[in-house]
Amino acid sequence: MKKSTFWITILIICSLLLNWLFWSPIASAFTQNQELLLQSWRLVNQSYIDNSFNNQNWWSLRQQFLKRHLYNREETYKTIDEMLATLNEPFTRLLRPEQYRNLQVSTAGELSGVGLQININPETGNLEVVAPLRGSPAESAGIKAGDCILKIDGVDTTALTLDEAATKMRGQSGTQVSLTIRPCHAQKTVHYINITREHISLSPVFAELDSQIQDIPIGYIRLNQFSANAAQDVTDAIAKLEQQGTKAYILDLRNNPGGLLQAGIEVARLWLNDGTIVHTVNRQGIQDSFSAFGSALTKAPLAVLVNGKTASASEILAGALQDNSRGILVGEKTFGKGLIQSLFELPGGAGLAVTVAKYETPNHRDIHRLGILPDEVIPQDPIGHRQIGTDADLQYQAAINLLTSAIVMAHAS
Repeated sequence: MKKSTFWITILIICSLLLNWLFWSPIASAFTQNQELLLQSWRLVNQSYIDNSFNNQNWWSLRQQFLKRHLYNREETYKTIDEMLATLNEPFTRLLRPEQYRNLQVSTAGELSGVGLQININPETGNLEVVAPLRGSPAESAGIKAGDCILKIDGVDTTALTLDEAATKMRGQSGTQVSLTIRPCHAQKTVHYINITREHISLSPVFAELDSQIQDIPIGYIRLNQFSANAAQDVTDAIAKLEQQGTKAYILDLRNNPGGLLQAGIEVARLWLNDGTIVHTVNRQGIQDSFSAFGSALTKAPLAVLVNGKTASASEILAGALQDNSRGILVGEKTFGKGLIQSLFELPGGAGLAVTVAKYETPNHRDIHRLGILPDEVIPQDPIGHRQIGTDADLQYQAAINLLTSAIVMAHAS
């Protein structure tokens, strides 16, 4: 009887010790980090477009990474990065709290920084300038589309992700950042530039009336990004240009890296009376479609300018206008990003971007890694913002010629 009581007492003590360890601060912190890893795994498991997870056992990876000792949040983030890297798909990624906040600010339409749109060239790995924002500190400093950013505050950009590079260039208004720049297409002299950050209102639209052709005023609208205010800003631009008597439009999507899917759909509806805008396809092969429904703001002839940095939501819009015969595409083949990400908020302020679907144009063209070929292919060397719309802008001039010819022919008939 005494032996039995002894062993029962030992078991109770062991149970109490295990409970104490489980609820101790160290174990509790470990459990929170482990849960963050598990939540990231679950989000990918539930919604990632490729249900083979890059032809690997996703459950087995879960068990493998859960064996890690995750003593702090940064170790957990690095482990999640490593787990997501096994998918070999760069658009599914973890956004640390500052990166996540910056993304929210960017899509909301304002930020504090230097005013650069950037991208990593998939072939060279270089951090490239897509375009400086009009009136931004970067534009004032002379940075141009097609420039390579070699270093940010002395840090080699080849060691940075796209989000990390963007985060380093953003910061409090009035502070400075140092950039090492050279043209990507030529081995020219490297420039060292100190830029003072400013608060930047990210209106994605620039619009003006071009009356260089007598009696045929053409409205020019440049859309830089599909942020939350894109559709309203394009609406305002069309209304203003209509009042000025425009007879045709040029919609410039060159160097537009995309943005919010819904913003792309809303902008397409401004130009289309009806018709499909885009099809989306999830991992089960289930299709959904978004359409226009009779609310086009203008029926005037339209030319759309695109190039190799026209991507994502920009390609959705370009494909919708091309397939519905609403506009003629002019320029160069687009980037070819046909994947859609959903953004999930994680505990502690981080975010997780997960590729959940692919999109197809109204005619069911899958353009991922293929791009959209314009109706009129016009090669164009990189030009600065001040050269847009000038004789140096060959794509713009081609669009002008096509629109004026169409208007003249329509009047003649």
